[in-house]
Amino acid sequence: MKLSEKTILITGASAGIGRCVAEKLAAGNNNVVITARRAAQLEDVASIVRARGSRCLVLPADALDEAATQAVVDRAVNEFGRMDAVLLNIGEGPAYNMATASAATIKRCMHINYDVTVNYLVPTIACMKAAGGGLIAHTNSLAGLLGVPMQGPYSAAKSACRLLLDTSRTELKRFNIRIASVYPGFIATERTADDGIPAPFEISPDACAEHILRAMERETPDTLFPWQTSLMTRVLQNLPKSWAGNLMLKAAAAEY
Repeated sequence: MKLSEKTILITGASAGIGRCVAEKLAAGNNNVVITARRAAQLEDVASIVRARGSRCLVLPADALDEAATQAVVDRAVNEFGRMDAVLLNIGEGPAYNMATASAATIKRCMHINYDVTVNYLVPTIACMKAAGGGLIAHTNSLAGLLGVPMQGPYSAAKSACRLLLDTSRTELKRFNIRIASVYPGFIATERTADDGIPAPFEISPDACAEHILRAMERETPDTLFPWQTSLMTRVLQNLPKSWAGNLMLKAAAAEY
C-alpha cells in the first residue's frame, strides 16, 4: 500500500509512536484520523498534520469504552467515505514482579493492551469487509514473543494480541483485509522513561515510526526491530527455557 491519498486511522496518537506516525503521514496528502484520550495533545498533532498538507480529524475517545471506539470508526468512515488503513497502537507495559503483583494489576495490564486492541479491531474489520478490503497494522512488542522478567503481564497481553492478529490474518484474507504486525524492542517514550526496566538498544519513537510505516507500505506480516534486540529474542526463543530465563533475569537485574 502506498501511504498517500489514503484514509488512515491511528489510535494512541496523542504522543510517542502514534504521534510520530501521524506527523510522518502528513506529507502524503492523506486523511489522517487520530484518536486518544487527551484532546489537547491531539489538537497539537492535528495542527502539524494540517500544516504539512493533509486533512486531520480529531476524535478523542477512551479505547476501553467499546461504544466510543465504535463511534470513532463510524465517524471516520462517515467523514471520508472509507478506511484504507488502521494502526492499532495503544498499550503500555508497567513493571510487575509476579511474586508481588495483585490479580487486579495483572488484569488491568490485559485490559490496557488486549481489550483496547479488540475494541478497535472488531469495528475496523466490519467497515473494511463492507469496503472490500484494507490494511490493519498493530504495534505489538518483542515482549510478546517470550516471557520477559518484570513484564510478565505485558508479555502475556501482547502474546494474546499476536495470536489474535495471526488468526485474523488467515480468516480475513478472503475479504482482502491484510494484517501487518510490528514488534519493536525498547522505545524511548515518556511512559517508559522511569519504568525501572533496563532498555538495551533503545530507539526513538521517530525511528520506530519509520519501521512501522515501512512495514505498512510493504504489508509485511511480521516486522521485528531493531535488529540487535530482535536477534537476542530469536536466540532466547531457541534456548532451553531454564537457560533463557536465567539470562533474562541477569539482564533485567531485578530483585526476587
